[in-house]
Amino acid sequence: MKFSTKLAIKNIKGHSARSSALIILAGLLSASVFGGSLIVKSLRNGLHSYEQRLGADIIVASEEAIDSGKYESILLQGVPGYFYMDDSVIEVIEGIDGVESVTPQFFLASASSGCCDTLVQIVGFDPDSDFAIRPWISESYDGNINDGDVIVGCNINIPDSNRYKFYNVDCNVVAKLEKTGTGLDSAVYANMNTIKQMMESSSQIGFGYFEDVEPEHAVSSVLVNVKDGYSVTDVQRNINLGIQGVRAVSSKDMVSNIAGGLGAISNIIGVLVVIIWLLSFTILTVAFGMIVNERVKELAVLRISGASKKMLSRILIIESIILSLIGGLAGNALTALIFFPFSDSLKLSLNLPVLIPDFSYVIVIFATSILTSIVICAITSTVSGYRITGKDTGLIFRDGA
Repeated sequence: MKFSTKLAIKNIKGHSARSSALIILAGLLSASVFGGSLIVKSLRNGLHSYEQRLGADIIVASEEAIDSGKYESILLQGVPGYFYMDDSVIEVIEGIDGVESVTPQFFLASASSGCCDTLVQIVGFDPDSDFAIRPWISESYDGNINDGDVIVGCNINIPDSNRYKFYNVDCNVVAKLEKTGTGLDSAVYANMNTIKQMMESSSQIGFGYFEDVEPEHAVSSVLVNVKDGYSVTDVQRNINLGIQGVRAVSSKDMVSNIAGGLGAISNIIGVLVVIIWLLSFTILTVAFGMIVNERVKELAVLRISGASKKMLSRILIIESIILSLIGGLAGNALTALIFFPFSDSLKLSLNLPVLIPDFSYVIVIFATSILTSIVICAITSTVSGYRITGKDTGLIFRDGA
C-alpha cells in the first residue's frame, strides 16, 4: 500500500499539467454540489424565517404600499420606506366578523442628515397588542421596551455609547436581534410612544412624510389574526370590500409568492448541478481513459516487474483520490470565499430572503460534496484502468498499443 501511494504521488508530481487539469475538473464537480446545496438551503432557511416573522394571518396596508411592492421591499430587502393610512381603519377592522386580534405597525425611514445618526428602516409597534414582533424580540431580549429604547437588527452596528439619534429623538439600544436573512436584519424597532415622537419630530423639522394623514393618527399597516373556525380568505375579502383605499393580503399568499420564486431558482440550480455532474463525469471518464492509454507501456513495465493487476488498479485509484481530494478542497474553499461574503448581494439580486445554514450543516455539505467528487473520480479511473490492465503485456509491446 505504501509503495502504491508513493508511486501515485510521483506520477502526480511528474505530470503537473495533466494533474492540474484533473484537479480543476474534480474541483468543478465538488464546487457545484457544495455551492448549489448552500444556495438552496440558504433560500429555504430564509423563506422559513420570513414566514415566521410575518406573524399574522392577514396584513392590511394602503393599496399603493401593497401594489407597488413597498411592503415586501422593506421585509425582504430592508429598503428604507414609509407609507401611511389613517388609524381609524383599526377600529373598522376590529369590527369585521372573524377578526380575533389586531395590532398596528409603523414604518419610518430615517434620514441621512443631521437629525439622524444613520439611514435605516425604523419599525414601531404596540407592545400591549403586538403578537408578531414581540415574540421574535423575546428570543434575544426579555426586558421591558421603555420609551426611548430601541432594538436593532443584526446588521446594525451599535456605537460605543449604545445610543442613536433619530429625528432629534435620543434612543438607547437595549438589544441586538438574531439574524433572519430578511430585510428586518437592517431595521430598528421601537415602541409606539417612541415612534410617535420620531414621527411628530420629523414633521416639525420639515420632512414631508405625512401628506394626507396627521402624524398622531398615522399607521403603516395592521396585522390581523383570524378566529378559529373562520376562513382567512373570507375575512380578507370582507376587509377589502368593507374598507376603501386599503389592501388586505394573507401571509400565506405572500409566502407563496416567495416560495414560487424559490422553487423556480431551486429547479434551475438543480438542473445546472445535474448538467455539471454529467459533463464532469463524461469529461473525467474520457480524461482518465486518455491518460491510461498514454501510460499503457508504463503500466505494462510495472506488470512485467511483478506488479499485479490489483496493484496497478490501486495506483490509479489512489491517484484519482488524491487529485479529487485536492480539487474538492480547492473548489469548495473558493466557493465558500465567494458565497459567504456576498450572501447579502445574493439576497438583493434574487429579491429573496437568504439565511445561511448553521456551521454543522455547512461542514456536512462540504464533506459530502468532496466525497461525491472522490467517488466519481475513483469510479471513472477504475473503469479505465480495468480496461487497460486486462490487456496482455506481450501484445502491448508488440503492437505498440
